[in-house]
Amino acid sequence: MISRRITPLAGILVGSSLLLVQPALASPPALSPSAVSPPVSQAEKKPVAEGSGGAVSTVDLDASKAALGVLREGGNAMDAAVAAAATLGVTEPYSAGLAGGGFIVYYDARRKKVHTIDGREAAPKAMGPASLEGIPFDDAVTSGLSAGVPGSVAQWELALRRFGTLSLRQALKPAIDVATKGFKVDQTFYDQTAANAARFKDFTSTAKLYLPGGAPPPVGSTFRNPELADTYRRLGRLGGEWLYGGALGAEVVATVKKPPVTPGSTRNVRPGLMELSDLKAYRALERPPTKMTYKGMDVYGMAPPSSGGSTVGEALNILEALPEVGEHEYLEASRLAFADRGKYVGDIPGVPLGELLSDGFAKERACLIGERAMPHPAAPGDPDGMYGPCPAAPSAEATETAAEGPETTHLVVADRWGNVVAYNITIESTGGNGIVVPGRGFLLNNELTDFTFGPAPGDPNLPAPGKRPRSSMAPTIVLNDDRPLLALGSPGGSTIITTVLQILVNRWDFGMSLPEALAAPRATQRNTAQTQAEQAFIDRYGAELTRQGHSLVLNPEIGAATAVEFLRHGRLQAVAEPTRRGGGSALVVSERR
Repeated sequence: MISRRITPLAGILVGSSLLLVQPALASPPALSPSAVSPPVSQAEKKPVAEGSGGAVSTVDLDASKAALGVLREGGNAMDAAVAAAATLGVTEPYSAGLAGGGFIVYYDARRKKVHTIDGREAAPKAMGPASLEGIPFDDAVTSGLSAGVPGSVAQWELALRRFGTLSLRQALKPAIDVATKGFKVDQTFYDQTAANAARFKDFTSTAKLYLPGGAPPPVGSTFRNPELADTYRRLGRLGGEWLYGGALGAEVVATVKKPPVTPGSTRNVRPGLMELSDLKAYRALERPPTKMTYKGMDVYGMAPPSSGGSTVGEALNILEALPEVGEHEYLEASRLAFADRGKYVGDIPGVPLGELLSDGFAKERACLIGERAMPHPAAPGDPDGMYGPCPAAPSAEATETAAEGPETTHLVVADRWGNVVAYNITIESTGGNGIVVPGRGFLLNNELTDFTFGPAPGDPNLPAPGKRPRSSMAPTIVLNDDRPLLALGSPGGSTIITTVLQILVNRWDFGMSLPEALAAPRATQRNTAQTQAEQAFIDRYGAELTRQGHSLVLNPEIGAATAVEFLRHGRLQAVAEPTRRGGGSALVVSERR
């Protein structure tokens, strides 16, 4: 049996208890628009950086530099996070953008409190439970029908108003600079463009922007997006009202309802249901975070409509109830948590979060884990508050894990005052729905394909008017004694949950350093017949796991995580992927020892 005894956490906890958080200000000094300047240049990405004064980790060097520049000029973590997210809309446009949405988990150092902001896209009022029935998934992705009411801009404005010091206009300036001057096309950008070329060419606006001369921009070339730069300038000047009921919103609705299909294209592009009134009605929302305690540390995540916080938290609770933890136990705990996610979690009233994250429920679920993999599929449990010995045979039917777009992006920012942001932002599939709003330089999302297509009576994730589709995004912040210890997250559709969970298990149970925990080979079990795993994981653990009844299948790359850990004496360690998705970019304000 592959297993490791639980590693004592004394060293980690001592390090956290000695953390010297600088006194938090009510708000850092406000900056003038000209004060937010691009940071000093750095030629290459680095996956690990250690220092003080603030830290940033994103998948992209330009986005990390944008955030670092804001921190160096006196902005706080939320200011820097919005600047980075907007810049990712330029350099990672197939994963993020102003027509997308996301979730923010924020630690307020002065108040020692965790907040979350839900900027998830919403279904139009005209969408009902049967709106997606009978439509092939791939057809739904590339359509106006899949475009949800975007949430990012409303989320940026709410985040800056509540927790930042910059205006939206100031926070957008670094992104405008990158869109105007351009960025260097890397292999990942080229590969993602090439993979989307067949559908990009079917829309005049998308082909014009991303297939200049009919082909993806070559690696090493400079890619500029002056239309997006102009859109950001106007957005900064006019504010979110320009989108949520104004002229930009009207352009988005027109594009959704009548996509700019290339003449002669044979693609069946369904029109969408969005109206300007849907945009006017949209609100970003503050929600209470999920919270559970693992080995004395408080783990905070995102509540529904995300399933990230509840599923990561439940799996950790199950693992804590076991006498030992190894790869087999990690996979089985994830299997059980996903069974419960499918049955109970969605954007609906009455999600039993308290019971799903209770120790009693976790112990009842943990007793199902033995020496061999459970039969597929694992049935959901009964989080009814009455827990005892293992149920002889759970009777409820399991819900299949629906397809989710693998792309999204995640960033982490910590500032000199000890504030921390973990932020997932997305437009769903790589390239969203494939449709650029003409003249505006940004892609629309296809988030509504995260709903269950049905028919599926009783499924908590069926579409409904104004409903937000269930997400797997799992931005996570871990506290010890009310002080930040670790913040992390990842892209990857439903593999986001297992990526975050596996990194935490690597760090806390297997004794890896944070860079080791991110770099280690990954596997993902989401209550599916087969466990997807990277080749290095299969090479290392496949034989023994197969003997224990697991069926492993190759997934070449799982996740692209970013994280920041708080070390002793106020030092920070920013960590990004060393190789996955081209590697990430970790930066700190000061590297002085």
